[in-house]
Amino acid sequence: MVSSLADPKEAVAYLDAVMELEDQGALLVALRQVAKAHGMAEVARCASLGEKTLFKSLAEGGNPTLDTMNRILHSVGLRLSVAEIHA
Repeated sequence: MVSSLADPKEAVAYLDAVMELEDQGALLVALRQVAKAHGMAEVARCASLGEKTLFKSLAEGGNPTLDTMNRILHSVGLRLSVAEIHA
């Protein structure tokens, strides 16, 4: 499954599904899987982060800043977006 997450459409669908859970830990694990599909060293380089910082940020107990999340997402060809909540 991890290799398919290099495809932006697959990654977006996966991350959207995880976002529905409203669980930050699950989101960080999912984003880590997407980053692994692109190569953690390459993601860290593109995001201007150390590999250790990247792994720590995307650990289940991680707490990355919005800037860090944006840099990670941009490094895999994605961006953060806001949408209306449909009840």
